[in-house]
Amino acid sequence: MAVVEFLESQRNVKPELAEWYDAFADLYQRKLWHQLTVKLDQFFSLQAGDALIQLYNNFITDFETKINPLKLAHFAVIVSRQYSDREAATSYLDTVIEKIQATRELRIEEPILYVKLQIAAFKLEKGDQKGCINLLDDGKATLDSMTDIDPSVYASYHWVSSQYHKSRQEFSEFYKSALLYLAYTSVQSLSETFKLDLAFDLSLSALLGDNIYNFGELLSHPIIKSLFGTKVEWIYYMLQAFNDGDLVRYQDLCQVHRDALVSQPALVAHEKKLMEKINILCLMEIIFSRPSEDRTIPLNVIAERTKLSVEDVEFLLMKSLSVHLIEGIIDQVEGTVHVSWVQPRVLGMPQVKSLADRLDNWMDKVHTTLLSVEAEIPDLVPS
Repeated sequence: MAVVEFLESQRNVKPELAEWYDAFADLYQRKLWHQLTVKLDQFFSLQAGDALIQLYNNFITDFETKINPLKLAHFAVIVSRQYSDREAATSYLDTVIEKIQATRELRIEEPILYVKLQIAAFKLEKGDQKGCINLLDDGKATLDSMTDIDPSVYASYHWVSSQYHKSRQEFSEFYKSALLYLAYTSVQSLSETFKLDLAFDLSLSALLGDNIYNFGELLSHPIIKSLFGTKVEWIYYMLQAFNDGDLVRYQDLCQVHRDALVSQPALVAHEKKLMEKINILCLMEIIFSRPSEDRTIPLNVIAERTKLSVEDVEFLLMKSLSVHLIEGIIDQVEGTVHVSWVQPRVLGMPQVKSLADRLDNWMDKVHTTLLSVEAEIPDLVPS
């Protein structure tokens, strides 16, 4: 058979892969389609380049109707990435979509969407943002209309969405989409280079994104460990300073890593915005560190911590109120602010310890009150 002859020729050309091609031939001849699919999946995860294109066109096409359509879509997307010509890759994927549609199997929307999302990614690479967003919008509608979606499809959607927002420097949207991508992806399955790039992009977007004032989720995510021991480890410490609302540490880091910061145009362009954000987080930390019964704070106390004038502190409070980070009332006559609510956030270990200490103090107060009540009980009981 032609496919077996192809496998034999490949085995002769690439003797280091002979065991793989022998296994493919054996499973194919025994018509063990599931086992063959599993073996191919392993092979695709280890190999790259023209060998995958040749394997698909000369081998997999012979039995592609026997493969689960979504798994076929996975293979096709990997193969498409081996094409240097993106137009040829897109044409190839269009052909795969036609073949999946021709199967008339149930739930073909899922594999078709997976393939179309790769086409959207190729469009984005070519600078066709409109074509990309159109496919993303269609994909969102398809996802919303289905249930029990495979995680790989969700991951692909959120990844392409994140790259679309990155191309437009939409930091908040990129941050949300990238975190959703990671929610459907095993970090262990990603290469070290990929993890490092993604960790840095996430950190940068967290710092620069509008209305992103909670860094705990990112700091606790395994992806962030990719920054350790690299030239960009400094951005991890920046995130920590913002998460802790530590203005002094942020300013120290800016001095120590000035050269690295200057090399990031986005950080330079948004220097004022970063200072406003660290001041807001400093304000939130001041509020969080105080007991709930002591949330009427003099404006000059905030001014001292943030190194702002009282007038700038009032502006800072109004900004925090407007984006619903806090709720409260500013008393300009008394020169205070009474805070009734602070936005919940993921806490770091120092903040958790602070909560534990306050809980211990509360328990001590409850115990003291209990003893006081017990001491008064005999006087309350009539003789």
